[in-house]
Amino acid sequence: MSDTLVLNGDHQPLNYLPLSVIPWKQAVKLMFLERVHVLESYEDWNIRSPSLTMPVPAVIVTKEFFNFKKKVKFKKYNMYLRDLYQCQYCSDTFAYQDLTIDHVLPISKGGKTTWTNCVTACKECNTKKGNGFGKPIREPFQPEYFQLVGQRKTQPFAIKHKSWVTYLPLSKAA
Repeated sequence: MSDTLVLNGDHQPLNYLPLSVIPWKQAVKLMFLERVHVLESYEDWNIRSPSLTMPVPAVIVTKEFFNFKKKVKFKKYNMYLRDLYQCQYCSDTFAYQDLTIDHVLPISKGGKTTWTNCVTACKECNTKKGNGFGKPIREPFQPEYFQLVGQRKTQPFAIKHKSWVTYLPLSKAA
Protein backbone atom coordinates (compact mmCIF):
# COMPACT_ATOMS: atom_id res chain seq x y z
CA MET A 1 0.00 0.00 0.00
CA SER A 2 1.37 3.41 -0.95
CA ASP A 3 0.87 6.90 0.29
CA THR A 4 0.04 10.21 -1.31
CA LEU A 5 2.09 13.32 -0.56
CA VAL A 6 -0.14 16.24 0.45
CA LEU A 7 0.97 19.76 -0.41
CA ASN A 8 -0.53 22.99 0.88
CA GLY A 9 -1.91 25.61 -1.48
CA ASP A 10 1.62 27.03 -1.85
CA HIS A 11 2.92 23.65 -3.11
CA GLN A 12 4.93 23.02 0.07
CA PRO A 13 4.23 19.99 2.29
CA LEU A 14 1.47 20.68 4.81
CA ASN A 15 3.81 19.40 7.48
CA TYR A 16 7.29 17.96 7.87
CA LEU A 17 6.81 16.70 11.43
CA PRO A 18 5.70 14.14 10.41
CA LEU A 19 5.75 14.46 6.64
CA SER A 20 2.24 15.12 5.31
CA VAL A 21 1.33 11.87 3.62
CA ILE A 22 -2.05 10.17 3.62
CA PRO A 23 -3.28 6.76 2.46
CA TRP A 24 -4.11 6.72 -1.27
CA LYS A 25 -7.78 5.90 -0.53
CA GLN A 26 -8.14 9.13 1.49
CA ALA A 27 -6.52 11.06 -1.38
CA VAL A 28 -9.10 9.64 -3.82
CA LYS A 29 -11.93 10.73 -1.47
CA LEU A 30 -10.52 14.26 -1.26
CA MET A 31 -10.26 14.33 -5.02
CA PHE A 32 -13.93 13.37 -5.47
CA LEU A 33 -14.93 15.94 -2.83
CA GLU A 34 -13.06 18.49 -4.99
CA ARG A 35 -10.85 19.64 -2.13
CA VAL A 36 -7.57 18.88 -3.90
CA HIS A 37 -5.92 18.89 -7.32
CA VAL A 38 -3.88 15.89 -8.42
CA LEU A 39 -0.38 16.92 -9.50
CA GLU A 40 1.20 13.50 -10.03
CA SER A 41 -0.09 9.92 -10.24
CA TYR A 42 1.38 6.44 -9.99
CA GLU A 43 1.94 5.55 -13.65
CA ASP A 44 1.58 1.80 -13.24
CA TRP A 45 -1.26 1.73 -10.70
CA ASN A 46 -4.91 2.27 -11.59
CA ILE A 47 -8.07 1.73 -9.61
CA ARG A 48 -11.25 0.59 -11.31
CA SER A 49 -14.97 0.63 -10.78
CA PRO A 50 -17.65 -0.55 -13.23
CA SER A 51 -17.77 2.92 -14.79
CA LEU A 52 -14.33 4.46 -14.08
CA THR A 53 -10.62 3.74 -14.35
CA MET A 54 -8.19 6.23 -12.87
CA PRO A 55 -4.55 6.37 -11.75
CA VAL A 56 -3.85 6.50 -8.02
CA PRO A 57 -2.71 9.99 -6.91
CA ALA A 58 0.95 10.25 -5.84
CA VAL A 59 0.98 14.01 -5.10
CA ILE A 60 -2.01 16.23 -4.37
CA VAL A 61 -2.28 19.92 -3.52
CA THR A 62 -5.04 21.49 -1.43
CA LYS A 63 -7.26 24.04 -3.15
CA GLU A 64 -7.06 26.23 -0.05
CA PHE A 65 -3.97 27.47 1.76
CA PHE A 66 -3.82 26.37 5.40
CA ASN A 67 -1.83 28.52 7.82
CA PHE A 68 -0.84 26.45 10.83
CA LYS A 69 0.52 27.44 14.19
CA LYS A 70 3.92 25.85 14.34
CA LYS A 71 4.23 24.65 17.92
CA VAL A 72 6.35 21.54 18.31
CA LYS A 73 4.71 18.75 20.31
CA PHE A 74 6.85 16.77 22.70
CA LYS A 75 7.16 13.36 21.08
CA LYS A 76 9.93 10.81 21.11
CA TYR A 77 10.53 11.22 17.37
CA ASN A 78 10.80 15.03 17.68
CA MET A 79 13.20 14.74 20.61
CA TYR A 80 15.43 12.29 18.72
CA LEU A 81 15.35 14.68 15.76
CA ARG A 82 16.27 17.64 18.01
CA ASP A 83 19.28 15.64 19.22
CA LEU A 84 20.02 14.32 15.68
CA TYR A 85 19.72 10.69 16.87
CA GLN A 86 22.83 11.20 18.98
CA CYS A 87 23.13 9.81 22.50
CA GLN A 88 23.63 12.81 24.76
CA TYR A 89 26.01 10.86 27.00
CA CYS A 90 28.37 8.90 24.69
CA SER A 91 27.80 11.08 21.58
CA ASP A 92 27.37 8.08 19.24
CA THR A 93 24.61 8.19 16.62
CA PHE A 94 22.01 5.41 16.61
CA ALA A 95 18.95 4.20 14.72
CA TYR A 96 15.55 5.18 16.12
CA GLN A 97 14.87 1.74 17.61
CA ASP A 98 18.18 1.76 19.51
CA LEU A 99 17.43 4.98 21.40
CA THR A 100 15.54 5.83 24.58
CA ILE A 101 14.29 8.91 26.36
CA ASP A 102 16.40 9.80 29.37
CA HIS A 103 15.12 12.08 32.10
CA VAL A 104 18.07 14.26 33.17
CA LEU A 105 16.40 14.65 36.57
CA PRO A 106 14.89 11.18 37.04
CA ILE A 107 11.13 10.90 37.49
CA SER A 108 11.74 9.21 40.86
CA LYS A 109 13.47 12.40 42.01
CA GLY A 110 10.72 14.73 40.78
CA GLY A 111 11.74 15.11 37.12
CA LYS A 112 9.06 15.69 34.50
CA THR A 113 8.71 14.52 30.91
CA THR A 114 9.36 17.85 29.23
CA TRP A 115 11.59 19.25 26.51
CA THR A 116 13.91 20.79 29.12
CA ASN A 117 14.34 17.60 31.17
CA CYS A 118 14.61 14.91 28.49
CA VAL A 119 17.43 13.93 26.17
CA THR A 120 18.15 11.17 23.69
CA ALA A 121 20.18 8.31 25.14
CA CYS A 122 21.31 4.95 23.80
CA LYS A 123 20.02 1.96 25.74
CA GLU A 124 23.43 1.22 27.25
CA CYS A 125 24.00 4.76 28.57
CA ASN A 126 20.45 5.02 29.88
CA THR A 127 20.86 1.72 31.73
CA LYS A 128 24.22 2.82 33.19
CA LYS A 129 22.74 6.13 34.37
CA GLY A 130 19.72 4.39 35.84
CA ASN A 131 18.10 6.48 38.57
CA GLY A 132 21.20 8.58 39.07
CA PHE A 133 22.32 11.89 37.74
CA GLY A 134 24.37 12.57 34.64
CA LYS A 135 25.34 15.61 32.62
CA PRO A 136 24.24 15.42 29.00
CA ILE A 137 26.54 16.74 26.25
CA ARG A 138 24.02 19.48 25.40
CA GLU A 139 21.51 21.11 27.68
CA PRO A 140 17.97 19.99 26.72
CA PHE A 141 15.78 22.72 25.21
CA GLN A 142 12.42 23.20 23.54
CA PRO A 143 13.09 23.56 19.81
CA GLU A 144 11.33 25.92 17.46
CA TYR A 145 9.28 24.35 14.66
CA PHE A 146 11.56 25.59 11.87
CA GLN A 147 14.68 24.35 13.73
CA LEU A 148 13.26 20.82 13.64
CA VAL A 149 12.08 21.17 10.04
CA GLY A 150 15.63 22.13 9.07
CA GLN A 151 16.97 19.08 10.84
CA ARG A 152 14.22 16.86 9.36
CA LYS A 153 15.31 17.89 5.88
CA THR A 154 18.78 16.45 6.61
CA GLN A 155 17.34 13.04 7.51
CA PRO A 156 16.29 10.35 5.01
CA PHE A 157 12.70 10.47 3.72
CA ALA A 158 10.88 7.40 2.41
CA ILE A 159 10.18 8.41 -1.18
CA LYS A 160 7.12 6.51 -2.42
CA HIS A 161 7.02 8.10 -5.88
CA LYS A 162 9.84 9.66 -7.92
CA SER A 163 7.89 12.93 -8.29
CA TRP A 164 8.06 13.55 -4.53
CA VAL A 165 11.67 14.68 -4.96
CA THR A 166 10.38 17.67 -6.95
CA TYR A 167 8.30 18.88 -4.00
CA LEU A 168 10.55 17.97 -1.08
CA PRO A 169 13.71 20.00 -0.44
CA LEU A 170 15.74 16.96 0.51
CA SER A 171 19.37 16.44 1.19
CA LYS A 172 18.89 12.65 1.50
CA ALA A 173 16.36 10.19 0.11
CA ALA A 174 15.81 6.76 1.62
